[in-house]
Amino acid sequence: MGGIFDVSEKEMKVKEMKKEMEAQNFWDDPEKAQKFLKKYNEIKSVIDPYTTLKVNFGNLKELFLEAEKEKDNELLEELSKELKTLEKDLSSLELKKMLSGELDSKSCFLSINAGAGGTESCDWVSMLFRMYQRWAAKRGWKVEVMDRIDGDVAGIKSVTLRIDGNFAYGYAKSEKGVHRLVRISPFDSSAKRHTSFASLDVSPIIEDDIKIEIRPEDLRVDTCRASGAGGQHVNVTDSAVRILHIPTKIVVSCQKERSQIQNRETCMKMLKSKLYEKEVMEREEKLKKIGGEKKKIEWGSQIRSYVFHPYNLVKDTRTKHETGNVARVMDGDIDDFIEAYLKEFG
Repeated sequence: MGGIFDVSEKEMKVKEMKKEMEAQNFWDDPEKAQKFLKKYNEIKSVIDPYTTLKVNFGNLKELFLEAEKEKDNELLEELSKELKTLEKDLSSLELKKMLSGELDSKSCFLSINAGAGGTESCDWVSMLFRMYQRWAAKRGWKVEVMDRIDGDVAGIKSVTLRIDGNFAYGYAKSEKGVHRLVRISPFDSSAKRHTSFASLDVSPIIEDDIKIEIRPEDLRVDTCRASGAGGQHVNVTDSAVRILHIPTKIVVSCQKERSQIQNRETCMKMLKSKLYEKEVMEREEKLKKIGGEKKKIEWGSQIRSYVFHPYNLVKDTRTKHETGNVARVMDGDIDDFIEAYLKEFG
C-alpha cells in the first residue's frame, strides 16, 4: 500500500516542510505561511490515515493468528468486523489517491440554475440547494451563499455557494451536469406528474498567486439591486454585480457583499477560477488524447434522475449506481454516488 500512496516520498516532503516551518522568519509573511500550512496539511491528510491503517492492520493480523491458534471463534468474529471497518477506511484513502488532479484539493464554487419549467424547476433548485448544504455540512466544510435569485412564485432561480474545505472541488466536480426530478407537483391542483430540470456547475477556487490575464474590453459588467434577505442595504443601492466574459460566454454574479466594489472583486475571483479550470481541463484533455482515453463523460448531459413517483429511485446515468432511499439522498447522503463516479472516471 505504501507504494500506491507514495508514502515514502510524502514523508520526505513533510520532513523538509517541517524544517521550513521551524525557521524564525516563517511567519513574516502570514498569507504565504497559511498557504504553506494548507499544503502541509494536505500531504499529512494522506500520511496520517495510512500510518494508522498500517498499525491497526498489523495488530489485527497478530490477533487473528492468536485467535486461530486458540480456536477462539468469538474473537475471530469480532476481528472480522474490525477488518471490514479497516477495508472501508482503506477505500476512503484510495479515493483520495484518485483526487490527485491539479485542482482537486481546492475549495470550490457550486452553482445551481433552474431549467425550463417555471416554479417547478425553481422549487427543484431549492431542494438541491438544501441537499448540497447538508452534504457539505456533514463533511465539516464551510458554506457561504455568494449569489441567490429567488423564483417569482416559490423556490430559487439560481444560487451560487462557496464551499471551503480540503478536496471540496475534487468531490463536488462529479456533480456537474443536469439533474432531473420526477414527482407529483405540489403546485398542480390536478396532482399530475411533472418532470423538472436543474443544471449544476462547479469550479475550483484558485489562489491569488495564479495569474490569469483578463482584458477589460473582454468584460461586460452589469449592476443591479440585490434581491432577497440580506439586511437593510438590500434594495437600497445597485450593489449586485454580474460579469460576462465575452470570448468564453462565462457569466458570474455576486450580491453577498454590501458594496458594489466588494461584489465586483468576488466576481473577478469567480471568473478567474472558471477560466483557470477551463485552461487546466483543456490541457488534461490533450494529454488524454495523446495517452488514449478509456472513458469520457460529457458535463452538459443529464447525469442523475430523482424519481419520487410512481416509485422511489435515484439513479446516476453515468455509473448506473442507484438507491431507493430518496429521502436519505435529499438529506445530503450522496457520497455513494460520488465514490462510484470517482472509481469509474477519476
